[in-house]
Amino acid sequence: MAKQPKRIKAWTGDREAAHSVEAAIALVKANAKAKFDETIEISVNLGVDPRHADQQVRGVVNLPSGTGRDVRVAVFAKDAKAAEATAAGAEHVGAEDLYEKINGGFMDFDRVIATPDMMALVGRLGKVLGPRGLMPNPKVGTVTPNVGQAVKDAKGGAVEFRVEKAGIVHAGVGKASFDAKALEENIRAFADAVIKAKPAGAKGNYLKKIAISSTQGPGVKVDPSSLNAA
Repeated sequence: MAKQPKRIKAWTGDREAAHSVEAAIALVKANAKAKFDETIEISVNLGVDPRHADQQVRGVVNLPSGTGRDVRVAVFAKDAKAAEATAAGAEHVGAEDLYEKINGGFMDFDRVIATPDMMALVGRLGKVLGPRGLMPNPKVGTVTPNVGQAVKDAKGGAVEFRVEKAGIVHAGVGKASFDAKALEENIRAFADAVIKAKPAGAKGNYLKKIAISSTQGPGVKVDPSSLNAA
């Protein structure tokens, strides 16, 4: 088992107590003392069984304070739409040429966006993009004719989320350098989006546990009621 950082071992807070979102943010920021700007992450345990089609949870949320990350975007588009994507700041834009690069092992990007007419081509990269969670999907706005806006959203704070096999949704919601208000706004926005994505098949307690942490810090439990998410 991997060794825990000394800061996690030394932390004397009550790890089982659920804190208000404000108190949890204060604890996480106080313990984010790495030499780099740690990412603040949220993890939500959901009362769903992702093995069932009617209990899938997936969506996208625009974090009001951004992510603090430099998101690299690849766009599959042609002609005017390709020019639109480039103007919006996409790092990699193309069609068959971009397909060949990615199929050959090129992966220098964090998000893939495609116009609808490009999906027959992009679909052939399913075994490459799918396992990495990079396959464009209309449900999260990454298959769209409005590629310019999609690129801007991706770079401005749009975060995709998808439930994992264990029923957990997680994402980065900012950086330790963010002030507490910015982090709170992002965390509340993320929780709201997960609630709105509640599937029809979910029964009983939907939001079971919520925790936030920094990259190298301890997890701190958040009381769902402090997010109006009980």
